[in-house]
Amino acid sequence: MPGDIRPSATAGAADQAADFRADHESLAPDAPLSRRGFVVTSLATGFAAAAMPVAAQTMIKTDTQGLDAKEVSIPVPDGKIPGYRARPAKPGRYPTVLVVQEIFGVHEHIRDLCRRFAKAGYYAIAPELYARQGDAAKIGDIPAILRDIVSKVSDKQVMADLDAAVAVAAKSGYADTGRLAITGFCWGGRIVWLYAAHNPKLKAGTAWYGRLVGQPSEMTPKHPLDLAAEIKAPVLGLYGGADQGIPSDTVEFMRDALKKANKRAEIVLYPDTPHGFNADYRPSYRKQQAEDGWKRMMAWFKANGAG
Repeated sequence: MPGDIRPSATAGAADQAADFRADHESLAPDAPLSRRGFVVTSLATGFAAAAMPVAAQTMIKTDTQGLDAKEVSIPVPDGKIPGYRARPAKPGRYPTVLVVQEIFGVHEHIRDLCRRFAKAGYYAIAPELYARQGDAAKIGDIPAILRDIVSKVSDKQVMADLDAAVAVAAKSGYADTGRLAITGFCWGGRIVWLYAAHNPKLKAGTAWYGRLVGQPSEMTPKHPLDLAAEIKAPVLGLYGGADQGIPSDTVEFMRDALKKANKRAEIVLYPDTPHGFNADYRPSYRKQQAEDGWKRMMAWFKANGAG
């Protein structure tokens, strides 16, 4: 797929390791780290099986002209997780954005979003946050992904993996992590709110239709509404008024909680708009709302020191 630049099948392990070291995108020497328990060690190409068929007439394809875009390895305490990053090819230090996956993992749409950010002058990195639990790209239906993978992914693990991705970006020499932003979609939209409560160094976040309420569990002990008073960075929330999975009253609850906590936040609720309205490869895509949301996000990042 366009921009999915990965080492060739014939490249040796030593060549791949040398490539990572040359780009400074590793936190550890070349000594092997344990991969016990890691299901995903490299990203799948194309789109996730559960996201098919692709709506080719609306799908946006971002090329790699003027970019350096590729798969990277992100060291974490128990091994390495794969990720995708894109940045402008010319030397420089660029504002950094964490791109958090939908429930499908880091498939082609998420990689394309990274390239869009890179075209706008960002160092964008998307870690594969299900690497230990399973390969969502190979599962053909959403309920199975939720049951077999998502339910086993802890918020604590996700926060640590996002921190690890920031560390890789900082070590690259191309990312200015002092201008750190985060954005996420669907499953990743919820994660944006959590990370804004987790990382005091975050400058800004944009959550696209992320769930706001839920029952506490061992894996997900708190949800965004529970953490409203703990938000440490300005967050822009982008939601659809016709989202059947995120009732509009829960959006209003979050808006009120943020206001009561005196947090700098803004929530936009697009009327008659479904879940997944930025997913240009799916029937849920709504061009006008997606473009408006993207413009709002970029302005939000810039206004809050992440642009």
